[in-house]
Amino acid sequence: MSFPYHRPRRLRATEAIRRMTAEVRTHPNQLILPAFIREGISEPVPLQSMPGVVQHTTDSLKRAASEAVELGLGGIMLFGVPAVRDATGSAGVDPNGVLNRAIADVKAEVGHDLVVMGDVCLDEFTDHGHCGVLAPDGTVDNDATLPIYAEMAVVQAAAGADVLGPSGMMDGQVAVIRQALDEAGYQDASILAYAAKYASAFYGPFREAVDSQLTGDRRTYQMDAANRREAIREVELDLAEGADMIMVKPAMSYLDVLSDVAQMSPVPVAAYQISGEYAMIEAAAANGWIDRKAAILESVLGIRRAGADMVLTYWAPELARWLK
Repeated sequence: MSFPYHRPRRLRATEAIRRMTAEVRTHPNQLILPAFIREGISEPVPLQSMPGVVQHTTDSLKRAASEAVELGLGGIMLFGVPAVRDATGSAGVDPNGVLNRAIADVKAEVGHDLVVMGDVCLDEFTDHGHCGVLAPDGTVDNDATLPIYAEMAVVQAAAGADVLGPSGMMDGQVAVIRQALDEAGYQDASILAYAAKYASAFYGPFREAVDSQLTGDRRTYQMDAANRREAIREVELDLAEGADMIMVKPAMSYLDVLSDVAQMSPVPVAAYQISGEYAMIEAAAANGWIDRKAAILESVLGIRRAGADMVLTYWAPELARWLK
């Protein structure tokens, strides 16, 4: 039997109708560009595993930030690649370290026209590649790491960072950073907490991007891929400690977690479309197996549909041009 009054396909008949009735949209100001700056290079260094992404020089990073403003992006998240590393990641707390100089340079370039974010983590700066300092037995020492995170956050805020992004998954990291920022007079600096960050197989290309020294894995402090409910507990802890925004990372394989978090969070929710997600689509498109533009747009739309208010993606500039 036919029911002419019940015909959902009417709302799919033309591009104009589909556009008008779309439930979810992506706008450039919801996109955040992750960017890497490497100490000691004179030209940008392309990343083999992430076609189109580079390790920036100071000048190329400032150009990328200015372009982000022109394109209407929401923000830029900065990661530093130092020339020298040590066991405690001291370059991360050095006001003249590569990341802190980059924050100051970008802030001077864009002012308040773009949200400047800094990654608060030790993995780029340690000679062992872990996100915290190590105990004598070789495990990551959570409590010894916290004061270093607090110092990193204050140094980044002093350099001009609007948002601090603690990504190391140390218990208590948000609380110590919030207290340190407030005591140092940076009450207006926001914290984007990587609240639900999973130990993922899809981080591989990122490790090339930051020249990671890691051997082994981070499973003792990053979340187990099998656990969904645990993400809510992690988010609740970070919210109680003062997080202004929260993050789910990765995005692609954790859309169920992202949806759960988005439904319960009273603060904005970000999701990070990570390096492996980027690399897979680029590789498949390069082989002619998928339509590159369609796949990129669909992948980010899926993250938005799952509930992300903001998406960190290496395609942010390209997406912004398509979405305008």
